[in-house]
Amino acid sequence: MEKILNIMSLLKDQIAVITGAGRGIGQAIAIKFASEGADIVCIELKTEFAEQTAQKVKELGRKAWIFECNVADAAMVESTAAKILETTGRIDILVNNAGITRDNLLMRMSEADWDAVLDINLKGTFLVTKAFCRAFLKQRSGRIINIASVIGLMGNAGQCNYGASKAGVIGFTKCVARELASRGITANAIAPGFIETAMTASLGEEIRQQLLKQIPLGTLGQPEDVANAALFFASPGARYVTGQVLAVDGGMAM
Repeated sequence: MEKILNIMSLLKDQIAVITGAGRGIGQAIAIKFASEGADIVCIELKTEFAEQTAQKVKELGRKAWIFECNVADAAMVESTAAKILETTGRIDILVNNAGITRDNLLMRMSEADWDAVLDINLKGTFLVTKAFCRAFLKQRSGRIINIASVIGLMGNAGQCNYGASKAGVIGFTKCVARELASRGITANAIAPGFIETAMTASLGEEIRQQLLKQIPLGTLGQPEDVANAALFFASPGARYVTGQVLAVDGGMAM
């Protein structure tokens, strides 16, 4: 039975690199991919952030590696990518998930908070994708999945930096999709809405109720909802899908 399940796995023996894999959406994607037969490379700012994810991947019978890296640091990204490729020999899937928020109204937003969010969310996606691009081109295959946000589609007061970074991720994804399509490489984006993670756990009950009124399905999403969308983009079923943005938002942006 185990052998039959392994054969049926959508990502059998593929290698997936996931940034920000330590918790929330990144961890859910790592576990989902591992459950479908993939080995997982966790990139985190601190290695201890990803230890739980790696353990869960190993419990599913798959390999897991952890690499410490600040995705906004070009030299560190290049060095880490080289180490990963030396260790694994190749990668099949790249998920750019690392992201931060520094919310404030525009008139109160500091330049430092603007730069921090753009550096991690947008520049980080650019640097990591660029670092693995040559490997994908040599293989003439690969799946790039960028985690954007519904805020990049519809905006939100107090999140000018975050919205700009995620709108940038969407534009970046479309450009990459056009550049790499001739080599059999796809690039797609997921735009999560409000998902139950540590980022949303700090919201007060009043804000939570206000959010729920904006969501046609009437509930916050789960990290697994985003992981399921990522699995589709990584799977054979998405062979002919590139340059797309899938909103996983309960209907907020429709």
